[in-house]
Amino acid sequence: MLSLTPAQRQFLRAQAHSLHPVVTIGEAGLSEAVMKEIERSLVSHELIKVKSHSGEKALRESQLAEICDTLNAAPVQHIGKILIVYKSAEKPRLVLPKE
Repeated sequence: MLSLTPAQRQFLRAQAHSLHPVVTIGEAGLSEAVMKEIERSLVSHELIKVKSHSGEKALRESQLAEICDTLNAAPVQHIGKILIVYKSAEKPRLVLPKE
């Protein structure tokens, strides 16, 4: 799992504000197909929003942790049913602040 500084996390939250969820986690949870779609979206966009239909906060937090651990991504924010995930591309489009 990547780690971000507070300044980087704040910058990414601001960048994600206008984004719409590109992947939805349904009642079946984090299936292999959902993980592949999240991975494809991260490669394309670097910063994505994922919507979870789970009503339990603890389950959504574990989904965010599993996504980040599996895909070597960084958790940016978990607010309500929206999970924001970041993974730098080979040629990054987002330039993160140093501190």
